[in-house]
Amino acid sequence: MSYPETILKQVLSVLPVEIFTGEIVIVDTREAVGKAISYLSVFDHVGFDTETRPNFLKHHNHKVALIQLAAPHRCYLFRLNKLGGIPQALEDFLKNGKTVKVGLSLLDDFHNIRKLMDFKPDHFIDLQKVVPLYGIQETGLQKIYAILFGKKISKRMQLSNWEIDVLSDSQKQYAALDAWACLQIYKQLNQTT
Repeated sequence: MSYPETILKQVLSVLPVEIFTGEIVIVDTREAVGKAISYLSVFDHVGFDTETRPNFLKHHNHKVALIQLAAPHRCYLFRLNKLGGIPQALEDFLKNGKTVKVGLSLLDDFHNIRKLMDFKPDHFIDLQKVVPLYGIQETGLQKIYAILFGKKISKRMQLSNWEIDVLSDSQKQYAALDAWACLQIYKQLNQTT
């Protein structure tokens, strides 16, 4: 199957908005980490993303506040700011080769994770390296998803405060959708080969 190389902003703007309809699970205690990893470990592939509080001041950087890991019908939001960093079970999962983590533009994610732990990424797939093989020239999640599925992903919550005490429903939806969409893109492209 061939896909359009690109999509115009005018076309994107009128597409229906995608919504993640699966279960969103907040992981903010050590006990919840183990349960989440047990669930995710049965999958060959999961969607992956991170969120960091935006930086509006020069030379002031924030740590990764959220790691999202999505299975087909459930997404876990690991609140690193509440967990005091990356718990060992999550670190082990990120480093293991059994489950492939699928994300987009992973270099920034890896750079920010390295600020929290010794991290040599293995068994990750960066969709920015995959989509050109299918003729898609776009590099952003929103446009790639629109090309493949005819729906747009709202980026309205991207610059919100990911360290806030309680995430809003909009933040949870945005975070879950970003990780889940990566998994859906990967699955769609692999069906067409």
